[in-house]
Amino acid sequence: MNIHSQKALVLDFGSQYTQLIARRIREAKVYSEIHPFNKGVDFIKAFKPQAIILSGGPSSVYDKGAPHIDAEVFRLGIPVLGICYGMQLIAKVLGGSVEKSKHREYGPAELIIDSPSGIFGGLGRTAKVWMSHGDRVEKLPRGFEVTAHSENSKLCAMSDESRRVYGVQFHPEVVHTPKGRKIIQNFLFNVCRMKPSWTMKSFIETSTQEIKATVENNKVVCGISGGVDSAVAAVLVHRAIGANLNCVFVDNGVLRKGEAAKVEATLKKSFSMNIRRVDASARFLKRLKGVTDPERKRKIIGGEFVHVFDEEAGKIKGVKFLAQGTLYPDVIESVSFKGPSATIKSHHNVGGLLKKMRLKLIEPLRELFKDEVRALGRELGMPEEIVARQPFPGPGLAIRIIGAVTKERCDVLREADAITLEEIKKAGLYNKIWQSFAVLLPIKTVGVMGDERTYENVAAIRAVNSVDGMTADWVRLPYEVMERISTRIINEVRGVNRVVYDISSKPPSTIEWE
Repeated sequence: MNIHSQKALVLDFGSQYTQLIARRIREAKVYSEIHPFNKGVDFIKAFKPQAIILSGGPSSVYDKGAPHIDAEVFRLGIPVLGICYGMQLIAKVLGGSVEKSKHREYGPAELIIDSPSGIFGGLGRTAKVWMSHGDRVEKLPRGFEVTAHSENSKLCAMSDESRRVYGVQFHPEVVHTPKGRKIIQNFLFNVCRMKPSWTMKSFIETSTQEIKATVENNKVVCGISGGVDSAVAAVLVHRAIGANLNCVFVDNGVLRKGEAAKVEATLKKSFSMNIRRVDASARFLKRLKGVTDPERKRKIIGGEFVHVFDEEAGKIKGVKFLAQGTLYPDVIESVSFKGPSATIKSHHNVGGLLKKMRLKLIEPLRELFKDEVRALGRELGMPEEIVARQPFPGPGLAIRIIGAVTKERCDVLREADAITLEEIKKAGLYNKIWQSFAVLLPIKTVGVMGDERTYENVAAIRAVNSVDGMTADWVRLPYEVMERISTRIINEVRGVNRVVYDISSKPPSTIEWE
């Protein structure tokens, strides 16, 4: 989908912060897309952006094979903002010079603003910023002036007001630059004259129109996993085509306690959706019998899902389209100039059915980040218990059971996990934590219950905070909450006599144990 009257184009030069640039623009209610730096001038003309942002990147502009940009971009009349490497590239392409810094600047710096207008309007004379660069602009291109400097650098920002081309050596998109959002908003609204008009309400209007036009009177099938993304995708498509949407909910036997019934009941009750729920738990568990390798677990669950989904979808006559909850970060990974992502979440991707069933693909969320999907769900009137759910892995409890997966072990973990979430919700912490769950370990320990010796399982509790799942820090749960979780699990879950708490961060550990 690409029905946007106003949009900003972010050209990616390999920065670890590129997605943050797009997010900051969207937070300002302006639609943005990320594309590789080498898409070319013809693509930019066809895209018709009102603003172009050049990201940072790890290269030096003088490196052999360093990412480059055509000077024609600066003659299109579209305002351009270059960040870090983007600023250095502007200088080089337009006739200035860039040199290695004697001292690489990394970390906080105080920006002294020489021209408190344009992108620096309303910021005052100084601002804390985040630097991360080894090169610096030594000579300005013709027509540019210095607009900010620091103690270590005489040139931290530059602008050519006549061409509306700007460059900043620091990163306004990161939280370590407190006034960074204001700088980006100044560029969008003061320089580019854009309007803050991109909202989830407008997204619903444009996307439902496009879904209707694409699908016409044909039927669509959508696989529901129990997660937020597939549920929101289904509700959005249902808003557009009503009864022509048919959802297939595959219960794979490794979902959380009551999960399948809750999601099915909510979608049926609140939205009157056609949902075919399939209890394939015995089938999945049979395929998982004796499997301990986590990657094999993933592949088995992903492959079996496709088989079950195929069988059920094949029972629905007149299906021409397959709806999927693909998100924008997945799209970015697949088109990044750094190369396609090494692995695709096969347990979420039923694209293998497209050729087999001769279906066309609809991905109504492919323009959205995760937090935007939650906002969309709320705008669609979905209940908070669905929209605000913490992330849950596609392979479900199978990768939270270390070792072999059996129905008995799934039942034990389901109960321990349910208690963990209940106590975290009671403490008012659920919406403040990125992810919290229980893990069943493949070891037994000695314990004493009453006057009897026990030899039973160990459950590990994991709670982490994160922004995007790329990095995470363990949550310092209050002792009284940990005590309640431990006491309840040991007393109420038959088969567990010891509870431990995971205090590892990512990196070096991962969020999930497998």
